[in-house]
Amino acid sequence: MIGFKKTPAKLVIIVFLISIFAILLIYVDSNFNKPDPIEEISISKDLANTLPNLKNKEIHKVQKGESLSIIFEEKNVPLNTAYKIFNFDKNNILSGIKPGDIMEFNYLGENLNNIEIIKDEINSIVIRVSEEVTVEKVKKEIENIISFKQGEISTSFYKNALDVGIPDSIIMDFAYIFGWDVDFIFDVRDGDKFSVIFEADYSQGKKISSGDIVFAEFINKNNRYIAQRFFDKNQGKQYFNQNGDNVKKAFLRAPLDFAYISSHFNPNRMHPILHKIKAHNGVDYAAKRNTPVMASGDGVISFVGYKSGYGRTVEIKHGGNIKTLYAHLERFNTKTKVGSKVKQGEIIAYVGDSGQATGTHLHFEFWQGKIRTDPVKVELPSAKSVTPSQMKEFKNLVNLNLEKLSEYNFKQDE
Repeated sequence: MIGFKKTPAKLVIIVFLISIFAILLIYVDSNFNKPDPIEEISISKDLANTLPNLKNKEIHKVQKGESLSIIFEEKNVPLNTAYKIFNFDKNNILSGIKPGDIMEFNYLGENLNNIEIIKDEINSIVIRVSEEVTVEKVKKEIENIISFKQGEISTSFYKNALDVGIPDSIIMDFAYIFGWDVDFIFDVRDGDKFSVIFEADYSQGKKISSGDIVFAEFINKNNRYIAQRFFDKNQGKQYFNQNGDNVKKAFLRAPLDFAYISSHFNPNRMHPILHKIKAHNGVDYAAKRNTPVMASGDGVISFVGYKSGYGRTVEIKHGGNIKTLYAHLERFNTKTKVGSKVKQGEIIAYVGDSGQATGTHLHFEFWQGKIRTDPVKVELPSAKSVTPSQMKEFKNLVNLNLEKLSEYNFKQDE
């Protein structure tokens, strides 16, 4: 007979307790990790019917050869609605639709609410569709906003002006206005200061004009230049200095924008190709190929063609026995013909390296009679000044804008 050892009581108790603890763990885990009940959300038909219709739109750009009837058909405008639109266009407003116009079809839910035909930034034609159809011209309100900006030259006028938030178009206008007295590549120095008051038109928060300078100030080499916009009775919009003298001269000192002088007027210069002393009777402006070249002043084209070492050349005769010459050109403007009249600032040709040229640049000469003078140093005559009868009004404008600049500077310093 086989005998069995008696199991100790303590061991039985321990095993029992462990079993109970394990059962409790299983119970707790099964209860706490049950998946959350799924909530069913339903919208009653009554509630669904009360939800607002969403607004949406379709954009169409009018193409050549398209008519409104074709566009309406493509956009699934109901025939009855299209008939109403054409029938209620009593003043033939819709006849002015043309390629490039933008059409906005605005819907409320699935229903057409209105059609806006955008002619430009300001003018639109609005077709309102409901039980009654209306067709009307709409002109958006224009807000004229004045801005003040100022800065100091540390790298270049163009870059520093951009850095303080002056728009590109205003920078170019600024350089043109003061370009009669200052070469913005050659004359500008670190520490020169500039200030400008300019305006721009906005409609519904969108800028719709490039802007226009009202007042400008440039301090260059301790010289202070001021330009005040003034609407002269005879000349229209002009800019004048604080004395009422027109900042515009009879001739542009530099016939191209943002170039630099690579060779000055020098009667004893060593020619870089011929290697002998040969007078340099003009100024060379280094610029990229095909940079536009402008007429320095009003005049008549007297020569267009190839001229030995000058290469492709244009000559212009001006009043006062003055002639200007533009050489080493890449090509001519197609409108540049002998005998044709040109206005100051009109593009006559493009920079190149034709003739005896070491690189792309414009060679520019300024003749007074039979004498060639330095275009950089020649005294340029001013255009017409403010008339005596308008001087008081002009002075008041200058003083007003100087006060505005002072107030702006004070606020900036606070």
